[in-house]
Amino acid sequence: MRRTAALFAALVLAGCSSPQESQPASASSAASDAHAEAAKKLEIYQQLLKLHNDGPAVQIGHEIVDKYPDSPAAAEVKKTLGPLEANYTSVTEKNRLAALWLYQVSPMQGGTQSTATLSSSRPSGEEAVRLILRRHTDWGQSVFLYAVAGKGFVCKGDCSLKATFDGKAKTIKAFRPPTGEPALLFRNDASFLKDLAGTKRLTIDVVTISRGETTLTFETGGFDPAKWQALPKKKK
Repeated sequence: MRRTAALFAALVLAGCSSPQESQPASASSAASDAHAEAAKKLEIYQQLLKLHNDGPAVQIGHEIVDKYPDSPAAAEVKKTLGPLEANYTSVTEKNRLAALWLYQVSPMQGGTQSTATLSSSRPSGEEAVRLILRRHTDWGQSVFLYAVAGKGFVCKGDCSLKATFDGKAKTIKAFRPPTGEPALLFRNDASFLKDLAGTKRLTIDVVTISRGETTLTFETGGFDPAKWQALPKKKK
């Protein structure tokens, strides 16, 4: 009877101790599984790098680093993720800015015109104002603002518009066309284009009929002069 009681007591003690002893083994197994999962994702990350598929590579790279921070895979990803993300962000922004410009060549009133057009980022929508660079076989080169809403600008004679080119203050002389279009033509287009080159952010203070005093903001950094075609002079 004593032997049976002793055996039962030993079994009880063994049963109580086994979960505690299994906890370290369970934690080790979980860590091993996590590292294995991270290693699989690392293979995908490295394959995306080879394919120069930077967007998805940045996404899965962050997933590895954030979800498995202590894994060998995370340590490997950290060697390349920083420069990769910086380059991807730069290229994405460059493409976004370039896509804001519209370039067209078309017939226009007996001639041919080439235009580069950019809509203001502020105001936007129906209140947006377009910045238009134009070359025409008869009229030559011009730069002007055009009100999308069609209500135009308040301007008597020549207007002095306060502008900034990446924060550098300038003054633009402009006038309303005598034909009545909702536009402001710049007097010195050559000087404006020189200031525009390399500028990322342009602001111009105007007075519009619909909004009153308004600061127009243009994200100009994506302008590609090569896409704004020079036109041959019209044959007489």
